[in-house]
Amino acid sequence: MSIDNIFGIAGSALSAQMVRMNVSASNMANANSTASSEAEAYKAKRPVFEALLSEQQASMGQNKLGGVKVTSLAADQAAHGQMYDPGNPNADANGIVYLSNVSETGEMIELMAAARSYQNNVEVINTARQLMMRTLDITKA
Repeated sequence: MSIDNIFGIAGSALSAQMVRMNVSASNMANANSTASSEAEAYKAKRPVFEALLSEQQASMGQNKLGGVKVTSLAADQAAHGQMYDPGNPNADANGIVYLSNVSETGEMIELMAAARSYQNNVEVINTARQLMMRTLDITKA
């Protein structure tokens, strides 16, 4: 495995984890939204990752194997909450308001896990860079 692959794989992981953090932040921003029906209620989104294991999966002219990419965003199928609030402008004819299916605690855990994965991949890049620099130093001597 060449050093290019290490940087490419870690870079793709950084990009995927950034998407994961952005999606989770979007979910948190919509956690308290309401709607007049369950179909209209905000559904949390989850990124779907795919490992790049063959040349056909690689994108943007990248002919190296390895790494990860986000293929899509899937809607979370968890149940929506309901609340009786006849004064709410989103209330239906029975005074019921439908809440999003976002768990704020779950999203915080998701954010922390994504941030930790991001941090680990930054360490991979830093370690590879340090090893490359030491190798250059050895060849100078």
